Order: sequence, then structure tokens, then C-alpha cells
Amino acid sequence: MSFTKQEIDHWKQQYPLLKDITNLNPVIWLNPKKKRMEEIDSLPISKKDMEEAAQLWERFAPYLAKEFPDTTETKGIVESDLRKVQSAKEGLNQRYGTQIEGSLYLKCDHDLPIAGSIKARGGVYEVLQHAEQLALNAGMITKEDNYEKFSSDAFKDFFHNYSIGVGSTGNLALSIGIIGAKLGFHVSVYMSADAKQWKKDLLRSKGATVHEFEGDFSEAITAGREQTKQNPDAYFVDDEDSKHLFLGYSVAAFRLQQQLKEQQIQVDEEHPLFLYLPCGVGGSPGGIAFGVKMLFGDHVHCFFVEPTHSPSVLIGLMTGLKEKVSVQDFGIDNLTEGDGLAVGRPSSFASSISEKLISGIYTLEDPDLFKLLTLLADTEKVFVEPSATAGLLGPGNVMKSTYLEENNLQEEQATHIVWTTGGALVPQEEMKDFYNKGKKLWSEG
Repeated sequence: MSFTKQEIDHWKQQYPLLKDITNLNPVIWLNPKKKRMEEIDSLPISKKDMEEAAQLWERFAPYLAKEFPDTTETKGIVESDLRKVQSAKEGLNQRYGTQIEGSLYLKCDHDLPIAGSIKARGGVYEVLQHAEQLALNAGMITKEDNYEKFSSDAFKDFFHNYSIGVGSTGNLALSIGIIGAKLGFHVSVYMSADAKQWKKDLLRSKGATVHEFEGDFSEAITAGREQTKQNPDAYFVDDEDSKHLFLGYSVAAFRLQQQLKEQQIQVDEEHPLFLYLPCGVGGSPGGIAFGVKMLFGDHVHCFFVEPTHSPSVLIGLMTGLKEKVSVQDFGIDNLTEGDGLAVGRPSSFASSISEKLISGIYTLEDPDLFKLLTLLADTEKVFVEPSATAGLLGPGNVMKSTYLEENNLQEEQATHIVWTTGGALVPQEEMKDFYNKGKKLWSEG
């Protein structure tokens, strides 16, 4: 769908913030369509769906523990630490002039087992649910069986008759490729031009077939969808419209709830919880936001963050056009160093849900991704990929806005959680380059 200059100009008049967005200036947008939980009549998924997704993860835990040594310690549960980062908070206050008074934590999805990114939640889950469905339909297993059976040659031979396709800028592809190939599927990955070479090489080493495209994420996913449809035994993981990806991410909320309890972190009216979630197409932050809103209701406040050059979910939600509009319609190039965030058009499935749940979205410039990466490494010895640092500016941005005042919130007793989204599999040399780039940017002021 394309829009006329008159339509674009009309939206810019209707939404004055669009002028700053199209000029590539960092902005913070507070969502006027956010509802209180009691005001939401219905959503396309429910807490019961979340609970069933959590049960599927538990059924597959014996298989994951056997096949992936990095899950042995957790007995097959794919989860990351919740880590307090006091030194990073002090570094942000000093270097960015913020005044964060509440507690700052990292949800360390950069270190998730299997795929080293948040996509291990959604991508691995969707492939597992597909594998389970095929095996159930074939009478090879029941839900009461021990799912270690999925490691057997009989299951691998069975799945070798089927294919899986996915379009990705990188991390989703890694999660699908790694788990899909391990189960025995033929995996085809359709990757955009901005995907990193090391991710393509790693996928090929795992047995996936990588198809490269000159265009961006939207072109790769469209091509992948069309080619996968031509094979009746193929299944496409659709990042733009997937209920299963969304549910895989949502289960993180149950795990987070337990971690907060273990660390004696209160969440209530006097102790608000803020989440800062890097956003590409919107599925992973949307799924997590849905999950935590189901559990913590109006006491949790979720903010997405996008690069200034790829504010697709921001434009989609602000205009109400959601997936019908792209950043290119507004003359924005969708070019960013934020791997996984270079998405020009938002998810249709996730946007319809996030529109009612999230508190807002802010954008940041690419140099800050590298500066924040260096700051996090220096203060906490935590190394992530650039896009995973995006949430660190969240607490400062929210406090600079009118959000606290409008919602009658006190920040002093708040808990801020920055969700880091990828990094564990980044080659050491690449990580060193990221760090040095951040150092150089700081020295240049």
C-alpha cells in the first residue's frame, strides 16, 4: 500500500511528533490508547494460552536438557538471570545526566541458552510446538510421554520429511535454524541485506540453507513466505503475524514473576515496575508486555525502544495504521546498526495487542547503541550486541517525560528492568570492534 503526499502531510499535521520522527530526531511518545486492564474487553490470546505455552516448554525440558548442554543446569528450562546493575545506573546518571533513583536491573536475554538472544523464547517455542503437533498427528507421542524421545533417530528421520522457513535479520533465524536442524527439519532462512555475515556462517554450519536478499527485512520475509508456501510439507515461521512466537515470548512473564519473588522485589501501586524492550517487528516485546500485564496488571509499565531510522511500530501505533504503513512511506531509510531492529513495517498480530497495553515508545540514535554498549561493559563487565543496549536510556527518558506525573507515580521506589536481547553468540572480534567504536564515540564527546 502506498500513500499520497497529501495523506502523509495530513498525518504530520494530525501528529506533530511525526515531524521530529521524520527528521530522525530521538523522541518519546506516550500511548494515548493504552487501557487499564479492567477496560480491555478481549484480546486474541488469553492468560490460559500463556499457561498452555508454559506447559509445552515443560514437556520439552527433558529433550532440551539432553540436546543442549547449556540447559543441563536448568534441567532444560530456557531462562536468563535478572541482575541488579547499580554501577551501570551510576554510569548512566553520570554520563547521560539522568537522575534514576529507583533500582535498575538487566533481564539478561543476551545470555539465553540455545540461541544467545531473546529469540530463543519465541523461535524455539514455535518450532517445538510445530514438531509436537506433527508427532501427535502421526501417533508417535502423547503429551504424557517423556519428550526425550524427540532425540531418537526415528524422530529425526520423521522430521527430515518436513521443512521450515523463516525470514529474519539474524537472531530469529539463529533460533529457528539451531533448533530446527537439531530436530531434523530442513531449514531455509531468508535473510535481509543487513544481516551479519557471522550469523549466516553460523546458520550454515548448523545445517540451515541461507538465502540472501539485497533488500530489507520486509523483502526477505515476503520472499520466504511465498517460497515456503510452494511446499505442502513446509511450515513458515511468520514474524509479522505469528501467535506462536508471541506466546513463546509471553512465558517469560511467569519466570520473571518468580525471579522478582526470589529477590524480594515488590510490585504494587507504591512500587511500580518499568520494562524497557528493544523493538523490531514487535513480536518479542509485545509478547513479553502481554505476559507481564497479565500477571502484574496496571502496576507494570512497558516501553518499547526503536532506532530513529527504523521507528516502524511507533509510526504504526501513532497513526493507527499499524502494519499498513512503513517507515519508507515517510521517507525514512530503515538503515540502522541495531541488528534485529531494522524493520520497516510492524507485526500485524503484535500491534493490535500492544496498542492497548504499552505505555509508550522512545527512539534513540545509533551512536548511543555503541556508547551504551561500552558503558555496560565498563561498569558491569556485561557484553551485548548494540541493539541490546537500547533499553538503558529508558528510565531517563520516562522521567524526562510527563508520564510519571500523568499516572501519579513515584519513581523512588520503582524497579526498572532493561531487557537485553542478544549478544552471547557474537564472535569475540566483532564484540571488540563494537566496544572500541563505543570508546571512540565517548572520546569524541
